Amino acid sequence: MQKSIVLTLGIAMLTLFGACKNSSQEAIKEKRKEEMTNKENRVSPPATATATIGTNTVTVNYSSPAVKGRPIWGALVPYGEVWRTGANEASTVTFTQDVTIQGQTLTKDTYSYFTIPTDTVWTVIFNVNETQWGAFKYDQSEDALRVQVKPVMVETNTENLSFSVVPDATPNSGIIRLNWEKLQLDCPFTNVGN
Repeated sequence: MQKSIVLTLGIAMLTLFGACKNSSQEAIKEKRKEEMTNKENRVSPPATATATIGTNTVTVNYSSPAVKGRPIWGALVPYGEVWRTGANEASTVTFTQDVTIQGQTLTKDTYSYFTIPTDTVWTVIFNVNETQWGAFKYDQSEDALRVQVKPVMVETNTENLSFSVVPDATPNSGIIRLNWEKLQLDCPFTNVGN
């Protein structure tokens, strides 16, 4: 009799524990769903950088994490791993005109913008799957273009990750610029057909 009471209590506790665990998992899922739909409440808020270079409107959509006193390069952002280049969803770049980057053509479209940082050279990746959360399902076979770019350390500290699209040397060339902490990464492009 006593064994059956202990067994019944044990089963009841396991059921209660399972229900609590499922409830906790559901709460986490609900919070993640709310974050995805209500972007204004995110710790790393959404941001957009856009400019028209020649007749090409270039737009970068990203989420902007803050340094908050943390070591960034080789720590929060590990070296040698694919990074979404921001927070939350993968950052995206949209070109309304074909461009060349380091002599390679990239057709007008929207691309996810990934990077693989190292302390000396970064790989910049334009990937055709522009609707990814982070880099968790990144697939190299979906890369449209990869180029190597050297980062530059600058004097000015940028607390929140920031992209900008700026003109370059000619009216038909521009730069996708990333600034965060004391690092600047420029990815130059030239419009095709102007």
